[in-house]
Amino acid sequence: MEVSDDTKYVDMLNTLSEGSVRRHFNPYVDIDWDSPEFKVTENDPRWILPATDPLGKHAWYQAQPEERQIKIGMWRQANVAKVGLHFESILIRGLLNYAFWVPNGSPEYRYCLHESVEECNHTLMFQEMVNHIGADVPGMPRFLKWIAAFIPLVAGPLPIPFWFGILAGEEPIDHIQKDILREGKTLHPIMEKVMAIHVAEEARHISFAHEYLNKRIPHLPRRKRFWLSLFVPVTMRILCSAIVVPPKEFWVEFDIPRSVRKDVFFGSADARRMLSDMFADVRMLCHDTGLMNPVAKLVWRMCRINGAPSRFRAQPQRAHLSRVA
Repeated sequence: MEVSDDTKYVDMLNTLSEGSVRRHFNPYVDIDWDSPEFKVTENDPRWILPATDPLGKHAWYQAQPEERQIKIGMWRQANVAKVGLHFESILIRGLLNYAFWVPNGSPEYRYCLHESVEECNHTLMFQEMVNHIGADVPGMPRFLKWIAAFIPLVAGPLPIPFWFGILAGEEPIDHIQKDILREGKTLHPIMEKVMAIHVAEEARHISFAHEYLNKRIPHLPRRKRFWLSLFVPVTMRILCSAIVVPPKEFWVEFDIPRSVRKDVFFGSADARRMLSDMFADVRMLCHDTGLMNPVAKLVWRMCRINGAPSRFRAQPQRAHLSRVA
C-alpha cells in the first residue's frame, strides 16, 4: 500500500523514527551488568513478586515462606524475560519480512528497521537478565516454539493479521510491566531497569502498530473486515494465555496447586478484570475501525476479554488494582 500521499501518517512515522534516533537504549551501555548493585544473590526479598503480579497478589503465594516466595519470583521473572525475547525474535523476523516488500521511498521501511534494532537490543537485554538470575527457564510454550519459524512469513502477504498478533503479545506484557512500575514496590535493579527500558521503547512500537492498523483496516472490503473482527478477539485470547501464563514446568517445579493456577489465570473475578483490562486499547482500535460488530462483540465476550474500550491509548486501567492500593 502506498502511504507517501498521507501527510499525517508520514509525519507520524517520521516522528517515531526520529524518536528512535534521539532516544534509544543499548543494554551494554545503559545497564552496568557487572556493577555490585546488579549482583543477584539468594534470599534477596526484592525478587518477591509484587502485588500487581497475577500470582503475587494471590493468598497462596503470600502465605509461603519468604525464601520460597523469592525462588518463585526469580523463576517467574526470568521466564517472563525469556518469553519476551522469544516473542520479540518472532517480531524481528516479521518486521524484516514486511520491510522486504515495501516500495522505495516508503517511510515505513525506515521505521520498521529502527524497531528491529530496538527489538534486537531487547532480546540481548532479556537474555542477560535470564543469565544473571541463573534459572534455566523454557520461555514460550512448546507449541509456539514449533510454529515460531512460520509466523513471520505471514507479515508479507497478511500484514494486518500479523500486526494484530503482535499486539496480542505486546499489550499484555506492556500492561503488566507498567502496573508493576506504577506500584512503586522496591524491585531488584536488574528487573526495574529492564522493565523501564522496555516500557519506554515499546510505547513507540505499540503506537506504530495501532496507527498502521488504523490506516489500513477502513480500506478492507466489508467481508474481510467481518472475518478480521472475529479473528482479533480469538487471537488476543490465545496468544495472551500462551505468553502470560507460566509453562507447565513452573507449576511442577514449585508444586503449586491446580486451584491456585485456575484462580490466577483467569478463574477469579479479579483475574478476569485484569485480563479484560489488558485489551482495552485493542477494543478501542476495533471500535474506531469498525471491527466491533454484534457478532464480534459476542466473540469478545466468549473469550472473556470484553469490556469498555479505552478513551485514549495507554489509558491506565485501575479496576483490577483496587485491592492492591
